[in-house]
Amino acid sequence: MKSLIPVSLLLLSTSQAFAEQNKAAPKDRELWITLGTEAVAPMRESFKSAGWEEPTAVLAKDQVSVFRVKESQLSRLATLMHERFNRCAGFITHETQDEAVASLQPAPALAPQSLVTYTLDNATTVNALMGSVLETNVRGTITSLSGYSTRYYTSQGGVDAANWLLAKWKSYVPASRTDVTVELFRHASWAQPSVILTIRGTTLPNEVVVVGGHLDSINSSGGNAPGADDDASGVASFTEVIRVAMSRNYRPQRTVKFMAYAAEEVGLRGSKEIAAYHKSNAINVVGVLQLDMTNYKGSSSVDVVVITDYSNSAQNTFLRNLITTYVKIPQGNSSCGYGCSDHASWYNQGYAASIPFEAPLGSDNPYIHTASDTLSRSGGTATHALKYSKITAAYVAELAKGTAQ
Repeated sequence: MKSLIPVSLLLLSTSQAFAEQNKAAPKDRELWITLGTEAVAPMRESFKSAGWEEPTAVLAKDQVSVFRVKESQLSRLATLMHERFNRCAGFITHETQDEAVASLQPAPALAPQSLVTYTLDNATTVNALMGSVLETNVRGTITSLSGYSTRYYTSQGGVDAANWLLAKWKSYVPASRTDVTVELFRHASWAQPSVILTIRGTTLPNEVVVVGGHLDSINSSGGNAPGADDDASGVASFTEVIRVAMSRNYRPQRTVKFMAYAAEEVGLRGSKEIAAYHKSNAINVVGVLQLDMTNYKGSSSVDVVVITDYSNSAQNTFLRNLITTYVKIPQGNSSCGYGCSDHASWYNQGYAASIPFEAPLGSDNPYIHTASDTLSRSGGTATHALKYSKITAAYVAELAKGTAQ
């Protein structure tokens, strides 16, 4: 696929990328984070070694603590969480202390099993979508997104990548599909927007199915942050489902929203704002699927693991059944800890969220958050990520239902 990336971005030097990623907000804003108890002592040690004042917990409850930090410290914290706990991000960032404290009391689960019935009875649509996904297209999207020197949330590269994806998704939508919208979700506190494509449901438009992955990237050491696996791969996996949904004239009964989130690497900030928006506007989200790292085959025994913590057990069972019935790849279970990806933003608002992951934790891609997170580390193909396109196609067709040609 011919890249649409501006030549100026391709020519950014490592030092320029480092400067883009590490520049602080103009006043280095004061923010608050929530963090799992096991990470508190390592964070204090890390901050102390950087010559920073050791943070003091504002409040702690149920193995989660609230801390006040500076925005410029988020990148170092993300580095720590990746290197020490293999998490991305592993903490959640909040704009105010009140918001952080309130998050210690998560919203009660909305009991999606009482809102939707998990059935596998739409095989014709599943097969129409799943049978049309192509590895070359997934690989092309990964190549284009990872061609940006960085997609860090405060960088021009992060903004340009969002605009590129916006244009790509729009290019898939026929003029006749007035039921489909593609738009930016702008965030007031940083430059990079999130990107959302919505297919309005035919008979149950007020029931919403969400599929998402994060658009931003980060380099723990500064410098280039191609983020081919983390998370160009996840975005590419469901971008191919968007293409197929449009080419096969997919008409879901429930509304489907595909989302590429900004600012995940620094505390799930983009998805947290979007999930909170849906909750505050009483939008009935009946299911969320998160794709974060899909292209590194780190295990010889399983092709996908279902993350069991901070996710919905009923929907996880539905997801496992989809994989067994339609995708037919070996699967297992794993856990990833507090705030490890954007599904946690939806889970904390009471929505049913699940995340299928590329390998058991500890066997996943060891090159993420470095300049070496390139497509070559996955063998130069998107073969593994294509499996997640199929999982997504099955999830959408069986949860949102509907027909395809």
